[in-house]
Amino acid sequence: MKLDRITSNPARMNGQPCIRNLRLTVRRVIELIATYPDRQELYQEFPELDEEDIFQALVFASTYLDDRQIEFSEPYETSA
Repeated sequence: MKLDRITSNPARMNGQPCIRNLRLTVRRVIELIATYPDRQELYQEFPELDEEDIFQALVFASTYLDDRQIEFSEPYETSA
């Protein structure tokens, strides 16, 4: 998948990945998604963002997460 809306410029936002050379980092967009569960409210507050920007930010962020198993020293229990 081509992530053509994710840009990185060493002279902007310390080279952090941003949305379309805006001063909105991918990290900030992920935070906004959590802060504004209603996407329409998010788009009102940040009209420069659109659905494809959010989608690509999520895809980009997910590429940095990998599945791995972590072994705990003690048995791990959950309560129901």
